[in-house]
Amino acid sequence: QVRLVESGGGLVQAGGSLRLSCASSGRTLRTYAVGWFRQAPGSEREFVGVISWTGAQKYNADLVNRFRISRDNANNRVYLHMDNLKNEDTAVYYCAADNARIGVESSDYDDWGQGTQVTVSS
Repeated sequence: QVRLVESGGGLVQAGGSLRLSCASSGRTLRTYAVGWFRQAPGSEREFVGVISWTGAQKYNADLVNRFRISRDNANNRVYLHMDNLKNEDTAVYYCAADNARIGVESSDYDDWGQGTQVTVSS
């Protein structure tokens, strides 16, 4: 069981960049895969990317050229770097942890943060 907190969201102009953080309180993320998902109002939750405990990564093919995930194990954080943001990137972004798989489905994960809002304006 991992307790996750996302931060770093906000309002950004189209073409800009943001870095979201996913922090674990109380225990290390070292042995967990950490995924990022997003959900816009009225839409299904969408896979963004995942980084395994070994550093292997998978990405949504539509986002791989603009989004990147990294780990900072010393500070027990996982980051989502987002570049060249577009209006359609507006959503609540969530991080999630799993200790048994590198999943691309929401149902693959048991532990979720509360989400952080990213709003991209044109």
